[in-house]
Amino acid sequence: MNYRYSDLSVEQLRMEIGKLKEQAQKAEQLGNVSEVAVYERKMQVALSYTLNPGDYEAEATYELRNDPGHRFKINYINGVFAWGHRVNLLDEVYEKEEAIPISLLSKKIMN
Repeated sequence: MNYRYSDLSVEQLRMEIGKLKEQAQKAEQLGNVSEVAVYERKMQVALSYTLNPGDYEAEATYELRNDPGHRFKINYINGVFAWGHRVNLLDEVYEKEEAIPISLLSKKIMN
């Protein structure tokens, strides 16, 4: 089926996330670790479309869900992806810029 997450309603996105969760659980039961990772990433992207990108600010730093050892400093927002750099607990900024779904961002860190 060809469709974009951006074309779906919030309710349709929630149903899609439920389907992806079921597929991930089945893949996990079968021991397909890489397939589980693909479904989890798709769930994160779909979940991002249920959030408001305007709630996230450029040049701000946020905690990362499921990664307590890193924070994420946003350079800019493009759609439902935040582009920026990871920052470790020693405040060392990783050189490589990356894009992550905004659903992976947690609370804003006050500097």
